[in-house]
Amino acid sequence: QVQLVESGGGLVQAGGSLRLSCAASGRTFSSSGVGWFRQAPGKERGFVAAIDWSGGRTYYGDSVKGRFTISRDNAKNTVYLQMSSLKPEDTAVYYCAAERPPFSGNYSPLPERYGYWGQGTQVTVSS
Repeated sequence: QVQLVESGGGLVQAGGSLRLSCAASGRTFSSSGVGWFRQAPGKERGFVAAIDWSGGRTYYGDSVKGRFTISRDNAKNTVYLQMSSLKPEDTAVYYCAAERPPFSGNYSPLPERYGYWGQGTQVTVSS
């Protein structure tokens, strides 16, 4: 069983930066691919970024490419999402997600590939 806890959300002005953290319990976290997703009011949950088990491969949604960076520190059981040049349209609840066993260890933009989800952290970008 893996529990995920997101933190680092908040209110920021457009053009600003935030770093989200996803801290995991459980020793198997370092074997799993991890993704970040977001959901704005009235919209479906959408893919933001994903990273493989080693941190060596990453994948981004088109709307955040070049502005967001996903990384991980397996020694700390934590995945990060560094967000820069934030826009009002980035306002959403941000969720991290991790694979269930058996692990592929790969990254994926598909929410159905992930079995563990955090509770989410609110990011609000003011114009």
